[in-house]
Order: sequence, then structure tokens, then C-alpha cells
Amino acid sequence: MKIRTLPVLVATALLSTLARSQGVEPLPPQALIGKLKWRCVGPYIGGRVVTVTGVPGNRNLFYAGTVGGGVWKSSDGAEWENITDGKLPGPSASIGAIAVAPSDPKILYVGTGEADIRNTVIPGDGVYKSVDAGKTWQYAGLRETHSTSAILVAPKDPNVVYVASMGHVFAPDPNRGVFKSTDGGKSWKKILFVDNDTGAICLVMDPGNPGEMYATMWQAVRKPWGLSSGGPGSGIYKTTDGGTHWTNISRNPGLPQGVLGRIGMSIAASKPDIVYAIIQAKDGGVFRSDDAGATWKRVNQEMKLRQRAFYYMTIYVDPKDPNTAYAPEVDALWISHDGGKTFTKLRTPHGDNHVVWINPDDTKIL
Repeated sequence: MKIRTLPVLVATALLSTLARSQGVEPLPPQALIGKLKWRCVGPYIGGRVVTVTGVPGNRNLFYAGTVGGGVWKSSDGAEWENITDGKLPGPSASIGAIAVAPSDPKILYVGTGEADIRNTVIPGDGVYKSVDAGKTWQYAGLRETHSTSAILVAPKDPNVVYVASMGHVFAPDPNRGVFKSTDGGKSWKKILFVDNDTGAICLVMDPGNPGEMYATMWQAVRKPWGLSSGGPGSGIYKTTDGGTHWTNISRNPGLPQGVLGRIGMSIAASKPDIVYAIIQAKDGGVFRSDDAGATWKRVNQEMKLRQRAFYYMTIYVDPKDPNTAYAPEVDALWISHDGGKTFTKLRTPHGDNHVVWINPDDTKIL
């Protein structure tokens, strides 16, 4: 700070000396400094990205959410523009989730507040909605959730929306869990809640049967000096009726029986009975079910896929090939072609990989 103010102090001293030499009463330095205005000189970057989505049918259109720089849009897959600066009717530029309505790509939902809960996490202030592909935004509820880990929009009805939230992670909070709106964000109902220390970290839907979803709950409380991750609140829940009823399947055969932490999941769209889970636990790893979650088998236990588990632990299945799965991690984006048994590195530009979006029409586009 002293280095930055030195030129200003030197300038005011010179002006004061000049004024005295001309017989003019000098202005106090604070009066001169008070006329200065701040301006941004860069760097012009969005920061870490924890959510990204494309638009099926438009192979070059993408949206990315940054944890401190708002929402960015690319229409050619190469150049990006910010579409929320000065437009979101709220103070938070931390974006935790983005969803495009499958039935109307002009309708976007954005949830603020990231859920990768490091000690510098920036809280959010609810959900926002655009009906013109990001040109304008309006508040859409859930202001007290503080964080958004996932947003799902029903395939045929853009007014049916699901939001998963970790809530206020620095304290016990009732605003954790899974929420549902049937009127486009005008009102919300909490449809899955465990306790004040447990939030929803992952929510996935069978696109062919939108009433069937899996939610993973994570018992986690963040402190400035540490993180409590895992406990009896953590687990996997399944619904087959759009969230009206949920079943805890965490102890189904094949899943780890000890304390559970963060869990990521993915459904194979081409064969939805195949479900993957990557689980933080003593006997954790990558698990696969071939019968819609009834039974499971651990197919991979390598620590390379679950290191720094509170910060990563996500998995994504190719929409056309149920045996191809991606696991982003700190040092690589890992890919498996044999149902999760083995993973090899893809050549991404850098490490710290958090999220993957796979174009369902052309799965070579990530």
C-alpha cells in the first residue's frame, strides 16, 4: 500500500510547493487525493471455473461460471464475454451452478455461491434467471442458501427447476438441501433435508425419466482454520417421483460402510440403470451400479482420483457410451474407457480441473 501511494504523495507535495511559490494557499493533501477515482487496469480474467454448460444443437455456444467473476458466454468456443457484470440484481459475482432449459435455450438459471468450500469461499445471494440468453437477469429466489452446487431444469418444462445447496457452510444452517420450483423460481419448496450440518453437494437426473434423480448429501462445516468433512449426515438419496419421496440408498450392497464424506455421481444417459459414484471414505473410490443403485461394485480405488476430496470428487459419464467416464482432479482430467476400472490422463492446458460438460449430440465436444 505504501508503494502505491508514494506517487500520489510526491505529486501533492510538489503541487503544495508550487502553490506556496506563487502565493496561493495550498490545498491539504487529502483534498487532492479525494478527487482521485479508481479504475480497473486488469488483469481481465474471470478466475476459477466450477460450472460450465453448453447448448445441445449449437456446438459453439457455451456458458461458464466463475467463483468471483460472474457468468461468461462464448458463441464460437474461443472468445468469451462477461454477461453479468452490472446486470445481476445482487451483490455476489460468485457462480456455483448454471443450467440451460433443454426446452428453451434462451432460459438460463444461475445459482450464486460456490460449493467447493475452501476457506476463501465467496458466498452467494440466491438464484437468478434470464429469459433472453443472458442479456438481462431477474432474481429468482433462495437468497438465504448462500451456495449453489447444482441446478437441474426439467427437459420439457422450463418452470420446473431443482437446486442443490450446501447452505451457509460456516455455521449450522437450515437452508441446506434440495429445493424445487414449479413456477420458474417465483416460489420454492425444500424437498430434501437431512440436518443443519448437511447440505446437498450433487444432484443428477435421468434425462429420459426426469422424475428419477440422485442427490448426494455432505455433512460439512467450514471454519477459517479448518474443515469438518464427513459424518452420519452424508449419503446418497434417490427419488423416482420428482422429489416427492426420497430413499436413502447409502448402505446398499457394495457401498462403503464407514463414515462418508463428499460424493459425486453421474447417470449414463444411454443406459440409465448404469450409475457411477465417486466417494470420499476410508474404503472409498469409484463405484458403479448396473441396476439403478440397488447394488454397487467398487471398480477403482486409486487415490489419484480422490485426493483433496473436499475440493474435487466429481465424475461424468459419456451420454452415448456408458463405459466412458471423466474424473476432473487437481493434476489432470482423467478418463476411463472400461467402466471406471482404469483411468488415464487427458492433455488439458493446466491442472486444477473441476467440471466437465459433454455435448450429448457430439460427445467429442467437451
